[in-house]
Amino acid sequence: MCSGMHSMMRHMMSLHMTHHSVDIPCALKYIQLTSHVQYSDSSCGGPFISFYYCNTLLHTAAHCYTLRHTATHCNTLLHTAAHCYTLRHTATHCNTLQHTATHCCTLLHTVTHYNTVQHSATHCNTLQHTAQHTATHCNTLQHTATHYNDDSEST
Repeated sequence: MCSGMHSMMRHMMSLHMTHHSVDIPCALKYIQLTSHVQYSDSSCGGPFISFYYCNTLLHTAAHCYTLRHTATHCNTLLHTAAHCYTLRHTATHCNTLQHTATHCCTLLHTVTHYNTVQHSATHCNTLQHTAQHTATHCNTLQHTATHYNDDSEST
């Protein structure tokens, strides 16, 4: 009977080592059901040895199950951390783009304002030139009129 336990555990371990699916809770239940039996088979090292051996196997199987569960949890956390890092990188990139867009809008507004001011200044210069030309023309007309009036009064 004890050698049957040995072969069952060896089979379980070989399945585990070759990455086959092993139903650990079922194996634990089998070990619990058989661990109270005290074998006297000499292949187990004498009487009472199988009880402790089975308890050790039970503890080892439970520990393996816990380690596998922990490893799965760690892999999930690692995946989540990688996803968070990607999201943080994306958010930083997005903030940079938003800052750049805001800066571009400010520059565009400034350029538009500058163009408006420049256009107004050009228009003002044109008006000033026109006014100066008109004033010169007006002065010429006034001078001509004065000269004409002076000539007509003398005759």
